[in-house]
Amino acid sequence: MKPIVAIGDIHGLDYWRPIVERHPDCRIVFLGDYLDPYEYIPHKDLLANFRAIIALKYSHPDDTVLILGNHDIHYFCSDAAIASRFNYQICGDVSRLFLQNIGLFQYAWQVGEMIFTHAGISQKWFTDDFRGDIGSPIAEQLNNPEDWQISSLCRVGMLRGGNVGAIGGIFWADIDELHDPLHGFTQIVGHNRVKEVTVRSGDYDNKIVFCDCLRNGCYFYIPSDNASKSIITK
Repeated sequence: MKPIVAIGDIHGLDYWRPIVERHPDCRIVFLGDYLDPYEYIPHKDLLANFRAIIALKYSHPDDTVLILGNHDIHYFCSDAAIASRFNYQICGDVSRLFLQNIGLFQYAWQVGEMIFTHAGISQKWFTDDFRGDIGSPIAEQLNNPEDWQISSLCRVGMLRGGNVGAIGGIFWADIDELHDPLHGFTQIVGHNRVKEVTVRSGDYDNKIVFCDCLRNGCYFYIPSDNASKSIITK
């Protein structure tokens, strides 16, 4: 396995560039949310930054993984809830960029017992809502859902404004819905803002690593020799 660098939510920032340059021999995993910045960024710069990420995938297809987030799918998926800061002024351009390059993106990526999604997978959501098979490759199931599973993938949980009792799917799961992450796996996710890379362990050989801290220059590095020696860095 190549070393892996997981980069949290982009939201229009170009802070990913020096990270990629610093790790030329690594596989780079972007955890989604490429647009909808918190602060003002000129539209031309937003689009240029997104195009640069797409170009990186084209130039290094095997070493670049592009995960989709809730601030991405709302530009092209009718099943997706509209997230905050949706940009109506550039939505046409953004939608075309996604749809023209949709084959470059995925909902989840998995290496062994490590699973990368935007927001994370809770055990309860996977078994009760998505009704997945814990014995089969998880990312493959998430990337190829049955028609009846799509609504659960896009579900907004109660803690993010959804229906009472609802648990968020892989685009919307809240950090407080992830006290019992998927059993038997280590997850690497973005979505929930943290000051630095934050690790939470469960009681069932389950762990989740929150990486939405690119704005602070932080990212997650996983060496090739031993994933247990993962490094939180900036």
